[in-house]
Amino acid sequence: MTTTVGARTMRALAKTRPEPGAELIERQVPTPGHGEVLLRMVAASICGTDYHLYAWDTWASEILKPPIVLGHELAGVVAATGSGVGRVKEGDLVGVESHIVDWTCAQCRAGDMHLCRNLRVIGAHVDGGFAEYVVIPETNAIESNGLDPAVVALQEPMGNAVHAAFVEPIEDRTVAITGCGPIGLCSVGIARAAGASLVVATDTEPYRLQLAREMGADLALDARDPETVGRVIEATGGDGVDVVLEMSGAGTALNQALQFITRGGRISLLGIFPEPVAIDLSDLVIQRGIRLFGIYGRRIYDSWERTQALLRSGRFDPTPILTHRFDLADWERGFELIASRHAGKVVLIP
Repeated sequence: MTTTVGARTMRALAKTRPEPGAELIERQVPTPGHGEVLLRMVAASICGTDYHLYAWDTWASEILKPPIVLGHELAGVVAATGSGVGRVKEGDLVGVESHIVDWTCAQCRAGDMHLCRNLRVIGAHVDGGFAEYVVIPETNAIESNGLDPAVVALQEPMGNAVHAAFVEPIEDRTVAITGCGPIGLCSVGIARAAGASLVVATDTEPYRLQLAREMGADLALDARDPETVGRVIEATGGDGVDVVLEMSGAGTALNQALQFITRGGRISLLGIFPEPVAIDLSDLVIQRGIRLFGIYGRRIYDSWERTQALLRSGRFDPTPILTHRFDLADWERGFELIASRHAGKVVLIP
């Protein structure tokens, strides 16, 4: 099958029906409109969100209305441009900010575009990049600055970790990351690169704990071990950690974090919890002066600038996170690995 811009059809991995599963289909190559660019996809990584949409849980059924092409962690080469496009040009390799915002609501006008009231997400509300081509707004194209395509795609989830980490300074702080999926693993590397004095990682999967060690964790602990809280407190001289980056979305992890964080500490909450979490606000939060920050997406475009600065500095090495690469035709193997939790970031190559 030809994959030139003039081709009538392309491969695309789509959610075609409101039920578990996905389907590799053929559809027409889209045409960019005003202010839009057509990307020839080079790399697209699978996110936990993609797996939720694939599995079709309750959350997914409320977010996505089929048919939609999946995929929002993207790197592509500009293949064509619509009218009014002036910043990027054909041949440019770009990353993709996955959130399409209206630029007019109160949040956008205040500079909080990631919290746009009319937010649409590529790969959930509009067609995404698990395809040979995708159309995006030019405003969502982020220059690659010479990075490897798989790393260009990784910037989208890494930006979430950057946002969570740098809500407040972490240099010379003790930092714990709960949950060592790809974003948690990015958080480990970010904390190390930013000069944290101690980096602790917790998870329940030995494979992921080993990746956390490779990313620079001083301690990588099994969250199921009843000694974990005590070991964290001991490692911090009895004080507890200054900062927790909660990446798991597990209620048990949050309650554990509240036990080993120091008085006056900060918790960034990025993991999405599948159900309400019961916590003792009076004893564990209010009377201990704990600051809770809800983290959603990336700050546009500040998080992207910080992410690229870390990658260019050489202090952050994403290599251990990028564990698997498959052709788009082998997408099922990629999703199986995500489900097994025996993978870091799985990259599809259209």
